[in-house]
Amino acid sequence: MIVLDIQKRLLSAQGEIVLKVNYAFKEQDLITLFGKSGAGKTTILRILAGLVEPDFGRVQVGDTLWFERTKGASKPSINLPPQKRSIGFVFQDYALFPNMSVEENLYFALPKGVDKKKVAELLEITELQALAKQKPNVLSGGQQQRVALARALVRSPEILLLDEPFSALDSMMAYKLQKELLKIHHHFNLTTFLVSHNFSEVFFLSNFVLCIEKGRIAKQGSPSSVFLEDMPSGKFRHSGVVLEIKKSGLVYILSVLIGNEIAQITAQEEEVRNLKSGDSVILASKAWNPVVAQIKNL
Repeated sequence: MIVLDIQKRLLSAQGEIVLKVNYAFKEQDLITLFGKSGAGKTTILRILAGLVEPDFGRVQVGDTLWFERTKGASKPSINLPPQKRSIGFVFQDYALFPNMSVEENLYFALPKGVDKKKVAELLEITELQALAKQKPNVLSGGQQQRVALARALVRSPEILLLDEPFSALDSMMAYKLQKELLKIHHHFNLTTFLVSHNFSEVFFLSNFVLCIEKGRIAKQGSPSSVFLEDMPSGKFRHSGVVLEIKKSGLVYILSVLIGNEIAQITAQEEEVRNLKSGDSVILASKAWNPVVAQIKNL
């Protein structure tokens, strides 16, 4: 188990919040941290990585304490530095060294004494052999993301931390890399923590979702139990974002962004009464008629 029992005061756009998480995660799960910007998701990753200290609490992986500080103590009794934690971290901007080639970025992260064949293995798994001598500035966003992922795996981590790794990619490239991530997650028996705002990504990748709202756990469970429990059933269900709501006679025309496509459906006044542009919704079918339902508590 991975036990995260921490508290940390944070400043957000809404003012000061207290990040409070107390949960024991199953190892080898792919766990998504979901919620609005400023809720504390990235801070959770940075606490696991040892880049941010909680005000108090503990972080335990298996039988090993990575961090422990009692409430009111001036300093932690245990605080493993990042290099001693078995983690790989893929940052939102990938954080590659621009003056190093692809393979040099990987060699730089390779721990001392580890066989250099590890780099060749990861270049093969991530299909980067042909780009090994190239610098990051000539690579596409998808290729840079694969380099960052390979570099995070060089240390053979127990835990992989991913901070919105697909947010800058188009939908086709993101889907391709999500399939690669799943393959890598299972191949290396990783426990993976993913920060995401993308519903399709969450459903495709995750075993478990932790919804964070203003620093607190609002919901937890499988993607279906978290997001679809109160949603209408039907022949299809798609998540999307409301772009526009227009009245047309007795009905409303709702424009919804689903992936890279815009769908327009008719809706009744009661369906759109509490909706506005930017809201997340589920589109479903019921007796061949489209039904729209707002996704709340996120």
